[in-house]
Amino acid sequence: MDNQQTIQGNWNEIKGKLRSRWGELTDDDLLECNGNLQQLVGTIQRKTGEARESIEQFLEHLSSGSAAAIQRVGDTVRAGAQQAADSIKESYHDSAASLRKGYAEVEDVVRQRPAKSLLVSFGAGIVTGIAMALFLRRR
Repeated sequence: MDNQQTIQGNWNEIKGKLRSRWGELTDDDLLECNGNLQQLVGTIQRKTGEARESIEQFLEHLSSGSAAAIQRVGDTVRAGAQQAADSIKESYHDSAASLRKGYAEVEDVVRQRPAKSLLVSFGAGIVTGIAMALFLRRR
């Protein structure tokens, strides 16, 4: 059986299903196996007398069900990631449109009042220069 890794990876969940199917199994029996498929099949055979093929079919069913569950989780995660990416893209496009609109408005103001815009820019430069000088002086 090539589902050894699936069974070992989901051992805690599978233990409960094994005990439901074969009530004769004890916690010690399952602890002894600790996910080892061959040892598990042998223990179940010894305790229950059930045929090896029947046990292996049940374990195959368990591991394929676990693989399907993992696949569903993966699909859900991928869908959520795609939704987040779409939301970020939409937000980016909205922000870019807002920036273009804001830039166009500033450009219109500068065209309509070039002298006033120049004085405001010059004043902002002076204030920034003074603030930087004070900041550097404190260091």
